[in-house]
Amino acid sequence: MVGATNPELPKTMQAIGFAAPGGPDVLKIEEAETPQASPSDVLIKVAFAGVNRPDCIQRAGNYPAPPGASPILGLEVAGEVVAVGSDVPREMLGSVVAALTPGGGYAEYCTAPWQHCLPVPEGMDLRQAAALPETLFTVWHNVFERGLARDGETLLVHGGTSGIGTMAIMLAKAFDLKVITTCGDEAKCEAARGLGADVAINYREDDFVAAVNEHTGGKGVDIVLDMVSGEYVPRNLQCLAEDGRHVTIAVLGGAKAELFIPLVMMKRLTLTGSTLRPRTDAFKAALADEIADNVWDLFTGGELAPVMDQTFPLAEAAAAHARMESSAHIGKIVLEVAGA
Repeated sequence: MVGATNPELPKTMQAIGFAAPGGPDVLKIEEAETPQASPSDVLIKVAFAGVNRPDCIQRAGNYPAPPGASPILGLEVAGEVVAVGSDVPREMLGSVVAALTPGGGYAEYCTAPWQHCLPVPEGMDLRQAAALPETLFTVWHNVFERGLARDGETLLVHGGTSGIGTMAIMLAKAFDLKVITTCGDEAKCEAARGLGADVAINYREDDFVAAVNEHTGGKGVDIVLDMVSGEYVPRNLQCLAEDGRHVTIAVLGGAKAELFIPLVMMKRLTLTGSTLRPRTDAFKAALADEIADNVWDLFTGGELAPVMDQTFPLAEAAAAHARMESSAHIGKIVLEVAGA
């Protein structure tokens, strides 16, 4: 049985590619074959695609696409479903969705498992919808599922004005957590406070371990969401309260850390972490269901919205990557794809 499709779909499309790993300038717009929806996939005509740090790492040659995934960059998109696979509910054809993708988002058309899509209601900004899946899935799983966040607890988030950081602050406050964050300058600290962070620490000027202990009266925080790793890990453990949870989601500061294990034992700490992209489709589908049940309405109803930085045309993906790697951005960077 074949899926439903649109006979007018083009055989080729515009996409961003790169001949060899390197800096942002290796990214070029090129012609690529329009992907076909597998039985469990939808084909999305992409309006906007989110830009994420893993895209930059993949472009640099340090984060290869999983087996079977598109080599084209891009882990989240928003747009219209223009074809569906044979196992996909027919009513999805013509719907507007935000999707977590295994790759392929920097293109006019992109496939995604249908169960990794979230509905975008009429009136919701597609630019914002495209900026949600990667950070929303990551934060929900790591703070609330792996980190076991509970009302009244305190969360320490590093990189408070990154896409992950802004999402973590917003969701934590929506679920009655206190938030302490670190940022690289006072303007970013002010932006983090504007999102609801209870405390924002300029890590270039202040020792965040001392600041956390001062602000918590020596108790420490219940959860650390860490994107830095490396030398931050032993410092993070000093920030944790008894029975605290340390959740690692990236290793931007180094893949190795030296720990004082007696501290872990005395405080009964839990060290965990995850990577999202290699997880199974079934896991991501279950995660999408959790998000749909618990938080998606906060965004579709307008109570929460992603913090948006800059939007670049698809052909200027190199400039978007350069901005992300400069760390000058506050919130999400997206590519406008429609009409590329």
